[in-house]
Amino acid sequence: MPAEWTVAFLLGLLSSTHCLGMCGGIAGALTFSLSPEVRERPGWLMAFNLAYNLGRITSYVVAGALVAASAGWLLGVLGAPNRLVMGTLGMLFLVAVGLHIAGWFPRFSRIEGLGRPLWCHLEPLGRRLLPVRRLPQAWGFGLVWGWLPCGLVYSALLYGLTTESALRGGLFMLFFGLGTLPMLFTVGVMASRVAATLRQPVVRRLAGVAIMLLAPVPLLITRWEMS
Repeated sequence: MPAEWTVAFLLGLLSSTHCLGMCGGIAGALTFSLSPEVRERPGWLMAFNLAYNLGRITSYVVAGALVAASAGWLLGVLGAPNRLVMGTLGMLFLVAVGLHIAGWFPRFSRIEGLGRPLWCHLEPLGRRLLPVRRLPQAWGFGLVWGWLPCGLVYSALLYGLTTESALRGGLFMLFFGLGTLPMLFTVGVMASRVAATLRQPVVRRLAGVAIMLLAPVPLLITRWEMS
């Protein structure tokens, strides 16, 4: 399991260079929407940004637990060897993610349409929490934010399918979310000063190649567990 957590964390860390395009803008906008009193006090500014991100990661954990539990039941019906099939699909999916982040496979973004029907129902809930004035409100907005359609989150969830249990699936997504935390938290606190550097094409290409190199690892872990 520690190997799974390492893969999940690295996947979140590397893919967050792409997340800056969508979630980075949200993080920056949320920071500027806070009252001047909060923005001028570094401790409060960090607390609100941490609450946003913890809410987002909580949603990732819930999604991971639900997906993995469902997959565990399905694999119980179909048989354990299908884990290798799912692991192979997950590897190919992650290679596509790496190509997309590097800028070589822009059509991958179309997969985000899968989550738009659910987002249409959740997005109004997020609007009701604005403007954010209290920390529980920030955490609640983060909960909604976590369901924003994102192909990179879907790729992590697809890998979570191979864990077969709600606990392992939830932990996989927890470490994925923690991997995304450093960049998105920093952008939320420092706004565009960091985002501009991380959006450089060379940074995204390096991250994309690293993800493609990481892609076979979960499949190797699955094969090792089944041997």
